[in-house]
Amino acid sequence: MLNFPFVIHILGFFLMGLAVAMLVPTGMAWYFGEVEITGFIFSTLITLVTGFIMFRVKPFHKKLRLKSSILIVAFGWMAFSLFGSLPYYFCNVLSITDSVFETMSGFTTTGATVILNIEEDLSKSLLFWRSFTQWMGGMGIIVLSLAIMPLLGAGGAVLYRAEVPGPSSDKIMPRLQATAKILWVVYVAFTVVLAILLKLFDMSWFDAINHAMTTLSTGGFSTRNASVAAFNSPAIEWSIIVFMFIGGANYSLHYKLFVHGHVRAFRKNREFLFYTLIILLATVGISFEMGFFHNTDSALDLLRDAMFQVVSIVTTTGYITSDYELWGQFSQYIIFLLMFVGGCGGSTGGGIKVIRVYISIKIALLQIAQMLHPNAVYFIKVGKTTVSEEMVGRVMGFIILYIWILGIASLLLTFFGHDFVTSISAVASCLGNIGPGFGEVGAVDNYYMVHESAKWVLTFCMLAGRLELFTILVLFSGGFWKR
Repeated sequence: MLNFPFVIHILGFFLMGLAVAMLVPTGMAWYFGEVEITGFIFSTLITLVTGFIMFRVKPFHKKLRLKSSILIVAFGWMAFSLFGSLPYYFCNVLSITDSVFETMSGFTTTGATVILNIEEDLSKSLLFWRSFTQWMGGMGIIVLSLAIMPLLGAGGAVLYRAEVPGPSSDKIMPRLQATAKILWVVYVAFTVVLAILLKLFDMSWFDAINHAMTTLSTGGFSTRNASVAAFNSPAIEWSIIVFMFIGGANYSLHYKLFVHGHVRAFRKNREFLFYTLIILLATVGISFEMGFFHNTDSALDLLRDAMFQVVSIVTTTGYITSDYELWGQFSQYIIFLLMFVGGCGGSTGGGIKVIRVYISIKIALLQIAQMLHPNAVYFIKVGKTTVSEEMVGRVMGFIILYIWILGIASLLLTFFGHDFVTSISAVASCLGNIGPGFGEVGAVDNYYMVHESAKWVLTFCMLAGRLELFTILVLFSGGFWKR
């Protein structure tokens, strides 16, 4: 049974938390004497008052079941994106459509932008808010809320499973709230370390903090028009490569390493090893093609350019240091394929997820083996763990649904006048929460020229991709709303 009063009550709490978060860029606007302070004040007050009114709704009971949890997650992300877009609108920077698109891109850590001139069109407070939305969305707004409030009780476990990306979400600690807190402690620690590192390599503190937030969240928003390429620093690029790689790995592995010193957790994790292998093979392939056919740079520069873009795309961060549309067709195709892989389960990355790709390959090999030996009994294993038939069905169902959404959304974009390459890459990029694509939304372009109706299609794709498809699509099922 849907507990609507409790859903509204919880969403009100979330919106009040968002209003508190808005106080940070509001304070920055005041400190720097920016005219945007008025827009931030209006946005904060509207969000706070709306949240307070919703929070005052008295639930008839506080039991959180599956359907109510799904509503909280889905409507929570929608509410954050809607109210989080208010600063862009009230500061007279973007239209309503573009404001919602930019904010959804932020909270879902997609990194697709409609802003033509980031350095000139946005003040420091808006630049920070843009990065801050990605940082909050990276580990998950709902997980953050679970870390600071025991309001959901045992029912929060359902909410946690619906929120944490990936086909499986390991609980590091027996208690849900402790798990959420630990995930955020690790996340914050990595962010602080990277910010300090970037500062040491001659970034300003403002740029360093912003890029640290959007790197660990695998979001990709930058404070510069040319993204990370604007800094022209190999040290900065290698630092960001390392931390993008970290952000794309399962955070439970990071916890086991830094709290228990379990290095073997990485060596034994098949998903992490496959994730690393994909990056290495793609980097070698692109480096070879660029060096052999198209480039005269040094071997180290080729390696850095190739690895940066490979890690940026496979972790769904979306930073740019090189215009990959000028690379050879072989390299471009590798980049396109990587858009469908994504990070590991339990990471801040989007996409299909490495573990699903790994299991799907196992399924395909199993089908071949069964054709040769039809009477043999086979099991699909990830390491020493046998994958259940239920999990196999869920993985294949997810991939099939992913392809269907990709096809239908791409068809809609062609209806709105966009060419095939732009349409399919824009949808692949937004559905995978990546950012850059090909064609009109390529590495050095953005989504400003995308048709307004198409932006709403892509906004839906960003939300669906971030919530693992099922969480949002189940709302369209008639059975969901029945008693």
